[in-house]
Amino acid sequence: MSRLTHEAHGAYAPPVPARELIAHSADGARLHVEVHGPEDAPAVVLAHGWTCSTAFWAAQIRDLAADHRVIAYDQRGHGRSPASDTCSTEALADDLEAVLAATLAPGEKAVLAGHSMGGMTLMAASTRPRFREHAAAALLCSTGSTRLVEESRVLPLRAGRLRTRVTGAVLGSRAPLGPVTPVARRILKYATMGSGSSPVMVEACARIVHACPRAVRHAWSAVLATLDLEEGVRELRVPTAVIAGTVDRLTPVVHARALVAALPNCVGSTELPGLGHMTPVEAPELVTARIRELVSTYTRTAETQKAVESGEIVVEHAEIAAVTAVTAVTAEIEEGA
Repeated sequence: MSRLTHEAHGAYAPPVPARELIAHSADGARLHVEVHGPEDAPAVVLAHGWTCSTAFWAAQIRDLAADHRVIAYDQRGHGRSPASDTCSTEALADDLEAVLAATLAPGEKAVLAGHSMGGMTLMAASTRPRFREHAAAALLCSTGSTRLVEESRVLPLRAGRLRTRVTGAVLGSRAPLGPVTPVARRILKYATMGSGSSPVMVEACARIVHACPRAVRHAWSAVLATLDLEEGVRELRVPTAVIAGTVDRLTPVVHARALVAALPNCVGSTELPGLGHMTPVEAPELVTARIRELVSTYTRTAETQKAVESGEIVVEHAEIAAVTAVTAVTAEIEEGA
């Protein structure tokens, strides 16, 4: 498990959950799960990325929990979930199914959002019965389905075998990251964030990433190095939106564009100028607004369903409001780029 050295105060400090539980995956792996917000509110499930934890979603949880039931969990070996001998895309799918079974009622729908490896989790689970039972819509943030090492631009080398080989060695290194120092913050910012990222954003990400045990980091890097989820993308049939930063070095925007082209039901693509890999931290308002849009458009509370049955204008107004919110936030980011 991680050392949990995330921020203790401020916008990126994880909120206290309404309740916590343990979900048991197919192979017995134990997964730490947090539930935030009202129990009768529309559900959102958040899956974090490689070397992160539920703390990565702090800004989204803090905002959404006011009127949503937000479910966040630690991927195996990350955060408060113990490490497992099994690291694979099948295990990621198993774990997501276990979380959905432990937190959602039969047939209950939720919007699922995944960042980086969390997005890959959604792709890996796209054919699973429980995913199809519960997923109303999906959001893929800063992620890809294949050729992650080949396309990575973490190292300033010309594309080719040398860059791929050296990048694989760097990302798969067993070396400890050590304490969060000024040098460590600069390295992390260069590799994963846009140049305009504020010190508080960089600090929050550094604390989370450096908390991940090196054995876990190495084990999952091997999975990412050989990733092939193109079939999972083609089977991700729920309405799916894509978000990417244009200067993402870990999963360059070419991945987002490939996803948009391959998804059977893509409902929008947002490319954020000057932003890197950590989009939920770098653009918290936009990511949250996008999730809200998907919830308002593709899920129904009992109250909303009654309103829908009395006139479609209610749904139309909700959709217009959500789209307007996303557009406004995107404009603000572009103006500041």
